[in-house]
Amino acid sequence: MTEQSAAAPLGTIRLTIQGSVMTSNLLTPTLRINGYPVPTRYGTQDLPVYAGPNHLDMEAQWMRTYGQAAIDTTVAPGQVVEVWYASPLHQFARGNIGFTKQPRPGMGCVLVLLGFLALCLVLVVVGLVADALT
Repeated sequence: MTEQSAAAPLGTIRLTIQGSVMTSNLLTPTLRINGYPVPTRYGTQDLPVYAGPNHLDMEAQWMRTYGQAAIDTTVAPGQVVEVWYASPLHQFARGNIGFTKQPRPGMGCVLVLLGFLALCLVLVVVGLVADALT
């Protein structure tokens, strides 16, 4: 660390990764601040950053990379900036990131899938009942 970077003013990004290993993904989403990887965990964590502009990139990983989201923010010296990330409910959607709590993307697709499964179940039951009556 150079003398200049040691004296550079710092701020804080208070990152909240919504969800948990039970409700989102066993693998914690990845974070890069200004291109540099930063270790993360579910929940809220304070990340010290250099004051000034900062670019955050987040994504989730399972069988493929998904849930990509990015945000730019400017942090003043000593300031705390809150950032919230929500990974999607399935691997074919982008994530949400913002300065307030974020909704989880992909709910419409999940509801359509559950509706389709319920319809199939109803058709099977109707078929079995009709077969039993004949």
